[in-house]
Amino acid sequence: MAIDQNRHITAASIIALGIALAVAPAFAQDDSVADPQPGDIVVTAQKRAERLQDVPLAVTAVGADTLASRQINDTNSLVQAVPSLSFQQGANPTNTSFRIRGVGTALFGQGVEPSVSVVVDGVVAVRSAQGFSELADVERVEVLRGPQGTLFGKNASAGVISVTTARPSRDFEGRGDITIAEHNEYRARGTVSGPITDTLRARVSGFYSDVQGITRNIATDKWVNGTKSWGVRGKLEWDATENLTLLLAGEYRKTDADCCASTLIQIRNPVLQSLVGPINATRENRQIADDTNTYANSKAQTYSLQADWDLGSATITSISAFQKYDLDVNQPIDRIPATSPIFLGTAAFAPYTFWNQNHGQVDLKGWSQELRIANNGNSAFNYVAGVFYMHSNILRPFDRRRARCTAGIVGQPCAPANIVWQSSASRIRLVQDSIAAFGQADYRIVGGLRAIGGIRVQYEKGTNSGVRIAPIVAGDAIFPGNPPNSGRFSAHDTAVTGKAGLQYEFSRNAQVYASYTRGYKGLGYEMEIGGDLANQRAIQPEHVNAYEIGFKGSTADRTLSLSAALFQADYSNLQVQANRSDPTTGIIQFVTTNAGSSRSRGFEIEATMRPSDSFSVNAAVTYSQSRINIDGLNCALQLQAAAPVLTGTPVNICYRTAPGMTPQQNLRNRPLQASPDWRIGLTPRYDYEGDSFSAFAQVSVNFTSAQNFTSELDPLAVQPAYTLVDATVGVTTADKRYGLSLFVKNLFDENYLTNIGHNSIMSTVANPLDLVGTYNKDSSRYFGAIFSVRF
Repeated sequence: MAIDQNRHITAASIIALGIALAVAPAFAQDDSVADPQPGDIVVTAQKRAERLQDVPLAVTAVGADTLASRQINDTNSLVQAVPSLSFQQGANPTNTSFRIRGVGTALFGQGVEPSVSVVVDGVVAVRSAQGFSELADVERVEVLRGPQGTLFGKNASAGVISVTTARPSRDFEGRGDITIAEHNEYRARGTVSGPITDTLRARVSGFYSDVQGITRNIATDKWVNGTKSWGVRGKLEWDATENLTLLLAGEYRKTDADCCASTLIQIRNPVLQSLVGPINATRENRQIADDTNTYANSKAQTYSLQADWDLGSATITSISAFQKYDLDVNQPIDRIPATSPIFLGTAAFAPYTFWNQNHGQVDLKGWSQELRIANNGNSAFNYVAGVFYMHSNILRPFDRRRARCTAGIVGQPCAPANIVWQSSASRIRLVQDSIAAFGQADYRIVGGLRAIGGIRVQYEKGTNSGVRIAPIVAGDAIFPGNPPNSGRFSAHDTAVTGKAGLQYEFSRNAQVYASYTRGYKGLGYEMEIGGDLANQRAIQPEHVNAYEIGFKGSTADRTLSLSAALFQADYSNLQVQANRSDPTTGIIQFVTTNAGSSRSRGFEIEATMRPSDSFSVNAAVTYSQSRINIDGLNCALQLQAAAPVLTGTPVNICYRTAPGMTPQQNLRNRPLQASPDWRIGLTPRYDYEGDSFSAFAQVSVNFTSAQNFTSELDPLAVQPAYTLVDATVGVTTADKRYGLSLFVKNLFDENYLTNIGHNSIMSTVANPLDLVGTYNKDSSRYFGAIFSVRF
């Protein structure tokens, strides 16, 4: 498991230093050590309330105050506070993904589960698209790093993002805040909570945001890539008896987004330049020219009932939930201001010059039930055990239509006689059932030494059925690669995952641990329009063997807190999206399949230093070397023309197996896409507590090393290393009732991109150098202010 000798020694030295700082006098422990004291962070990473210090796995907990002071308004922005977490923006939520330690799902099909599971108040999201949402009235966010399949199931092979929202309070309270930022960004949030009777409490919270787009569409003279969203959450908590509490929760969220259109960042084709007009295609470009806007509109509902029955020595918890998610997306592919087909030249330009209909939907429903028991407090034997069931039903309609102009004058409208229309549509439904039994326990062997063991046995079954029709408009030709097709297919699987480890507690303030985890990601299915429904095969499950050694400790006075981990995770049978598109014929085909293996290994260090009551520094470093081995992958477009004919299985080179064959490559020990090796964060903060007012000043510095955004490791799709610096100053009244904060994002105006790819139109082997990119609002400097009130 050696990573690099020098890095290994460095990490080991830090762990040893931390032990030396944190070891207190002789070990002694009873139930009282589980009682949180001021400054302790309580988490539920192991499905029971524990101090973060006591949990023998790598967890980052981000509280409500941190979320507010760093303007982390949604789950996408969590990467600012968690260096081990990264995020790759897609054209819509279905192909946007989270990654932990470099590992995530590089798929846009709805038939494959995420590698990073998103859990809100104990309810597991069925698909990753549901996880990209506003963070409103949140108590804390826990990011669990590494496979979490023992307690969280088959869609947590890389980790878990667990969001805990605030419960109803026993005293009446309310709060609200308004954010105004440059470029017409407006946000409002509010919460009211309190008792209705002695045993009944309620909480209602809501949010509204209107964020103007950051991209100017010069064809329509409008701002695009913005969002409008609102949501409301209600909770009702009832102490039914002295030891039985019921919590009923309901949430509704709606988002309308003209997002996420890519901008041209490089143009080498003069024909394309003439079509888009004055756009200057650089990595700083913030303009597009398109007659139709991309949009991604969604609605999400979640309803749950949680029952907690306190038995004294243990608590039985039941969580029953229903979730519904609807997504409606259209992504124009031509990216030019053409309201009708135009002529672009010869077939080498792949002139599909009118492709505004590329429309998909997701209609998702899920029912889940979890029943578990966990002991209370901390004793010689701690445990959690339970059963879990989920039923999901996903409907995926998709339709596309485009036109090809076969003759004419370059740049001019196409004569009707020269237009060839092509179209197709599909309607695919996936029904899945999953049932599991799980348990995890730790036992004190002697002194501070504990043994940890866990197991999960799970069974799943899925039925995927659908039909593809083509054409969908009378007189159209069949969309290439999408002939009429239909079929029905069922598959099932049984898996055993688990965890084993040792933990040694030196004292209340220091521990070391070592663990082995067997993870699993369930069966996948082809639900996209290009799939062969008549000859389906299940995408086989991923498996992962993960190893972790860690240390957590703090000095007795809490002037220094430190956690560090060495990790390695070996993934086999990867579920990948293989690009089988042919840029010469215009056949667009992305295939979901199994291929290769990957390894993620490295180290993480998180530290909090408090030299004084008024000054603190949070620091975090993640080194994650994520590498992949995969055969038969497409080559970068610009490398295909010169691909030689080679025999055998050459590696890390674009080649052909025979003259005229599509070029391919076999990668060995090459970086995973969107997986930077280094992420470093540093946040110094100064607080002033006065008789009449309080104030703070905070700076956040986040460094991200270079990364490649494509699975084929296209050398043109590299984002160089960059550093973002944010700053906030704030003041509140002495009673904390009123507050005002001023902030700047990306103080030094550092430009960066969140995705890079080849342009859709006219990108062929003969013309491979036109590129597009996406970016966040904070890729440019902007200022804002937050006003808050509490009562």
